Amino acid sequence: MSLIVHKYGGTSVGSVERIKAVAEKIASKHRTGDKIVVAVSAMSGETNRLIGLAKDIQEEPSLREMDVLVSTGEQVTIALLCMALEAAGISARSYTGGQVRILTDEAHGKARIKEIDSHRIHADLDAGRVVVVAGFQGADDAGNITTLGRGGSDTTAVALAAALKADECQIYTDVDGVYTTDPRVVPDARRLDKITFEEMLEMASQGSKILQIRSVEFAGKYNVPLRVMSSFEDGPGTLISLEDDDQMEKPVVSGIAFNRDEAKLTIRGIPDQPGVAYKVLGAISEANIEIDVIVQNVAKDNSATITFTVHRNDLVRASALLEQIAADLGAEEVSSDDQIVKVSIVGVGMRSHAGVAATMFEALAAEGINIQLITTSEIKITVVIEERYLELAVRSLHSAFGLEQ
Repeated sequence: MSLIVHKYGGTSVGSVERIKAVAEKIASKHRTGDKIVVAVSAMSGETNRLIGLAKDIQEEPSLREMDVLVSTGEQVTIALLCMALEAAGISARSYTGGQVRILTDEAHGKARIKEIDSHRIHADLDAGRVVVVAGFQGADDAGNITTLGRGGSDTTAVALAAALKADECQIYTDVDGVYTTDPRVVPDARRLDKITFEEMLEMASQGSKILQIRSVEFAGKYNVPLRVMSSFEDGPGTLISLEDDDQMEKPVVSGIAFNRDEAKLTIRGIPDQPGVAYKVLGAISEANIEIDVIVQNVAKDNSATITFTVHRNDLVRASALLEQIAADLGAEEVSSDDQIVKVSIVGVGMRSHAGVAATMFEALAAEGINIQLITTSEIKITVVIEERYLELAVRSLHSAFGLEQ
C-alpha cells in the first residue's frame, strides 16, 4: 500500500465532465489499495474571472480581500470532486487550506508555507477516505486566508507529500511528461523517463512552464519524488528525483528551455568604479523588478557598459528608472530591446563533459544566429538571441545534442 499525493490543475478540472473523469481515475487508483490525497486548482479560467470581478469594483483591492476572493475557486473544485468520488462509490472528504491547517506567513498573495498539520488527513486516510485539499491557499497565525501565488497548487501538493511522507507526488496536467523541449517547436522532441530536481529547476527557471519553480525547490529540499503525468491519457510520465549516481551514461544535455518574455536594457558610458553596478541594478531591484541575465563590460577609456534582462511586462518601468539613473551617473546612452529571447541547454552531464559550450555556439553559428549575451551555471548554458531566431535555434540545438534519439 502506497501513499500518493495527486495534483490536478485547472484544465484537468475545467468542467463537470472532466471532474467526473478525474474522480474515476482517483477511484481506480484507490481500489488498488493506495491511500490518496488530492490537491486541486480552481476550474480553468475561474481565478481570472474572480480577479476581473474585483477590478470592476476597485482598481487596487486590498491583498487580504483578494485572497478571500480568489481562494473560493478551489473551494468549488474540492466540493465537486468529492461529490463525484462519492457518486463513484468512494468515501471522500474535502478541506480548504485553513481547515487542514496549512499554516503560512502573512504575505497575502505570495505566502510561504511554514508547516502542515497532518493529523486530520492521516485519520481520514486510515478510515479509508480519499482526502481532497484546496491547492494554492492556507491560513496565517491569525486565521486570515492566504494564497501562495500563481501556480501555488503545485507547491501545496508537494508540501502535503513532504508532510505526509508520501511515496510519490503525481502532478497531473495536460501533457504526459517533461519533454526535451516544447513539442510545438520541435515535433520530434522526446518525453524523458527521468530528470533530476536540479535539471528540472533550471528548466523551470529558464522558461519551461510545466512545473512551478517553488514546487520543484520544495520537492528537492525534502526529497519528494515528483512525477508529471497526463490527466487525459494513461502513461508512466516523467519522474523527477535526486541524481542517480549509478547511472553510468548520463546524457550531456537533458533538455532545452526557452523564454519569450524577456527584454534587454543597456546603459553605456558610466564610470568604471566600485559600487556603480549597485547604483544601476540596486535601484531596479528596489522597485521589485526581477533582473535575470547581467553582463558588464569595460572600455579602454575606463567607461563601463551594463546590460541586463527583465520581464517584458517590467520593461517600461525599468527603462524609466534607468533613464533617471543614467542622468545621475552622467551616462552616454540608455537603450532597450523587447525583441529578444532566452534559450538554455540544461543537463547534469555537463559536469563531466568538455566542449558543450563549443557545440552550442557552433550550432548557432551554422544557422547565422548571433549571440548577444551568455550566462552559465554548472549544469546550464543560457544565451540571449533575437526573437525571430527562436524556433531555428531550438531545433538546431535539439539536433546538435541528439535529443531526438
